[in-house]
Amino acid sequence: METNLSNNQEQTILKEMASKKVTQLKSFYNHLFVYVISMIVFLLKEYTNLPLHFFPIKYINWVVMIIWSAVILGSAIDMFASYKIFGTQWEQRKLKSILEKKYKKQKWE
Repeated sequence: METNLSNNQEQTILKEMASKKVTQLKSFYNHLFVYVISMIVFLLKEYTNLPLHFFPIKYINWVVMIIWSAVILGSAIDMFASYKIFGTQWEQRKLKSILEKKYKKQKWE
C-alpha cells in the first residue's frame, strides 16, 4: 500500500513540475514576442525617418536593447539548454532524492 501512496505522491509532484515548466515556457514565449516587436520598432526608429519619438518608444536605445538581448539569451539558455545538461535521468534521480528526504521518518527510541 505504501508504494501506491508514494507513487501517487510522485505523480502529483511530477504534474506540479510539468505545470511549472509549461508556465515558464509560456512566460518565455510571451517575453520573446514582446522583445521581437520592440526590436522591430527600435530598428524602424534607428534606421528610418519615421516619427517614433513618443513616450515609451523614445526610451528604447542601444543600451536597453543590448541588455534586453542578453536577458533573452540567458532565458533561452535556461529554458532549452538546461534540459540538455540536466536530462530526464538527472531529474528522476533528483526527484527520488527529494522525495526520500521529504518522507524519510526518523525514529527515536
